[in-house]
Amino acid sequence: MAKMTAAEAAVHVLEKEGVTRLFGIPGAGINALYAALKKRNSMKHVLARHGEGISHMAEGYTRAAAGNIGVGLCTSGPAATDMITGLYSAHADSTPILVVTGQAPRARLFKEDFQAVDIEKIAAPVTKWAVTVREPAQVPRVFQQAFHLMRSGRQGPVLIDLPLDVQMAEIEFDPETYAPLEVYKPRATRIQIEKALGMLNDAEKPLIISGGGVILAEASALLTAFAEILGVPVVPTLMGWGAIPDDHDLMAGQVGLQAASRYGNANMLASDFVLGIGNRWANRHTGTLEVYTRGRRFVHVDIEPTQIGRVFGPDYGIVSDAGTALEMFIEVAKEWKQAGRLKDRSAWVAECLNRKRTMLRRTDYDNVPIRPERVYQEMNRFFGKDVRYVTSIGLSQIGAAQHLHVYHPRHWINCGQAGPLGWTISAALGVRAADSAGEIVAVSGDFDFQFMIEELAVGAQFKLPYMHVVVNNAYLGLIRQGQLGFGDLDYCVQLSFENINAPEINGYGIDFVKVVEGLGCKAIRVFRPEDIRPAFEKAREWMKAFSVPVVVEIILERATNIPMGSDIDKINEFGGALDISE
Repeated sequence: MAKMTAAEAAVHVLEKEGVTRLFGIPGAGINALYAALKKRNSMKHVLARHGEGISHMAEGYTRAAAGNIGVGLCTSGPAATDMITGLYSAHADSTPILVVTGQAPRARLFKEDFQAVDIEKIAAPVTKWAVTVREPAQVPRVFQQAFHLMRSGRQGPVLIDLPLDVQMAEIEFDPETYAPLEVYKPRATRIQIEKALGMLNDAEKPLIISGGGVILAEASALLTAFAEILGVPVVPTLMGWGAIPDDHDLMAGQVGLQAASRYGNANMLASDFVLGIGNRWANRHTGTLEVYTRGRRFVHVDIEPTQIGRVFGPDYGIVSDAGTALEMFIEVAKEWKQAGRLKDRSAWVAECLNRKRTMLRRTDYDNVPIRPERVYQEMNRFFGKDVRYVTSIGLSQIGAAQHLHVYHPRHWINCGQAGPLGWTISAALGVRAADSAGEIVAVSGDFDFQFMIEELAVGAQFKLPYMHVVVNNAYLGLIRQGQLGFGDLDYCVQLSFENINAPEINGYGIDFVKVVEGLGCKAIRVFRPEDIRPAFEKAREWMKAFSVPVVVEIILERATNIPMGSDIDKINEFGGALDISE
């Protein structure tokens, strides 16, 4: 045993749990922990510019690689409350991040002390656990429990609040004998797997829905192998995109009201059975349940018991980690295939493939100002199969999801359920902190880009280069399109104005090139479609030369209606559909 401050013990636990990177902003309430970090000097620290940015960087870091736990640090009061949006986003998307907040000394709690807020109660609804540690000797075990909870069952965030006097108190702790707690993952039984597989085998046109839980379980290869044994097409959700490569014959497209392919929705509507693995039946995926469920049976496999039946009651449910379930599915499927029990699905696969070849959307527009579809066409042609895309919300995300291609797990990184504007820049920096070598491309609309734009300075200071494609129509585009249902309202959604300092941008408002350059990064503005690819080439050169984020701003036509609808059988293509004959 050794005497040390509780803050020093916390640092030892972080080390033992594998933490090597921190995102944070120091302050009076947490400086004792920062002193312990400096004493150990074992972790790299990225200084954010805003509390919310800290939590989104941690999200991006966790999402980029298996085993990562993004850790955010900040002081008390408003710094802590700034983190709530990021905790909500992480909780909604089952992303384990640890947020450690400073707090006023225990004797001054609940006395309206300066920057003392009950963050434990505020954070409770958007975390797996939020706790203010009131006894110094509990600090190392609270941190141990935090990592155990973050990694066990349905993964998610934890907040630990540390009063300043707790951080500074001396305790006994032996870091040499510390060991992480064993992670808990529920496992399907063989009889459950056999029942589910039997139901699938009885169907004529089955699909597998692959959710984000497959990627969290590092089970993408297992998913593909299982689909290949059965010969059953796979529909990835937006959070599960990349679990099976887009160019795989069994990748049947995405389903949904917005971020979906035409052929994906058509394949879903033609199916008679769905096996969902690690997904949560999100409303943007399903639309009206009466349409989504009509004429088909469902089996749902999820790690969280209360997820089964939350949105609708499946015909059969299994509580299991996606990876262990897929391992057993493969074992049983191989036995059944060898025994000749599996149906031949070649005709169904051919039907789905035909839709994938023919039910497309047009992208080859030459318009000036540029149509967004052309941007994604150029991105597909320029970036290779190993690129990582990062995006958050809005027409930019929807258009990207409709047109881009993803070939690997953790190469489409977006916020799914919460959808906070401003997520993209911070998350992309977190992804870059986790992946020092790969190509990282973020996609934002102009409004998303304005939120948290100050975090670009973090990329400049800490040499975290990535390419950020900003599709700028000077509009709240998704809100404008939603207002079409209110008599073409178009109210309070225009961001354009005549910038007296930048007449060359023709009333598009903010001069993003100057703002980006002022934050220490590089930027290129594009007006014509033929200039998009050269801009990408220049951005690559600048990233290599300067090691900072490079923004490619593409001036779009003001109003483009992106395909979407009220149900998966009622998608308005707005004239962009293509039907290619054989």
